[in-house]
Amino acid sequence: MISIIGSGKVGATAAAFLMLGEADKKIVLVDILQGVPQGEALDMNHAAAILGKSVEVIGSNNYEDIKGSDIVIITAGLARKPGMTREELAGKNAEIVAGVAEQVKKYAPNSIVIITTNPLDAMVTVLYKKLGFPRNRVIGFSGVLDSRRMAYYASQYIGVSPASIVPLVLGQHGENMYPVPELSSVYGKSLKDFLTEEQYNKVVKDTIEAGAQITNLRKFSSNWGPAAGLLLMVDAIKKDRKLVVEASVLLDGEYGVKGVFAEVPVVLGKDGAEKIIEVPLSSQQKELFMKSINAIKENLKQVPPQYLA
Repeated sequence: MISIIGSGKVGATAAAFLMLGEADKKIVLVDILQGVPQGEALDMNHAAAILGKSVEVIGSNNYEDIKGSDIVIITAGLARKPGMTREELAGKNAEIVAGVAEQVKKYAPNSIVIITTNPLDAMVTVLYKKLGFPRNRVIGFSGVLDSRRMAYYASQYIGVSPASIVPLVLGQHGENMYPVPELSSVYGKSLKDFLTEEQYNKVVKDTIEAGAQITNLRKFSSNWGPAAGLLLMVDAIKKDRKLVVEASVLLDGEYGVKGVFAEVPVVLGKDGAEKIIEVPLSSQQKELFMKSINAIKENLKQVPPQYLA
């Protein structure tokens, strides 16, 4: 069983994608708003009947209904508005995430938990502190989205499918993320070799600003990309695919960093984030990576200390 906490745009779209992908026989959508998750679930069940999907979607206002979940996805929290950075949400969303964590710990203590709530790296830290789960079972969603966004932007210049690009974005999910085209590749050839300097800079800029651009254009943040990324991650875990994707996980000495959640390549399988892939960085690349890590540490200072205890 897969449970999703939060039936807003990301939660509902993720539930729909998981239903379409038949990620599990049962998907539970939980929200504090009366009627909303139930209505979303009913509509999705009608869609499943039309498409012949053998999936049941259940809408609930009761956390007890997540009992027995293999995977819990947390999308609950205040969404970013136009002109607002992910970092500004830190204090407001920490309380929400901490409260959700207590319920997950109570009703789904053996689950693997993935969170999308922004600011991502700070909120997955709050989640980890409050759950007390091992680090492989607490995963911040973000890297798969940021890295594939870079693959999309680069593909527009070099004339290959985004699927042919192995992208690398490290560090923070936010304005200080570190896209690394020179360590990204197309069949072993550095992505940087395909781009002019102007194109290189534009790909990096567009990757960093992608979320803000979507928010400014349509007045609410992205949901289709996150839902697609969540389906990919859930499928990798449920089917033990040993798939390498990027995610925000707790570093414990990897990349020379300890005690910080950050985007890095990981192996996803039945036990969650089973292994961290360390990509060799030059001294200059390490410096830029650490700049992104320091931005995460600064953002954590905006989180009330009781949520990090």
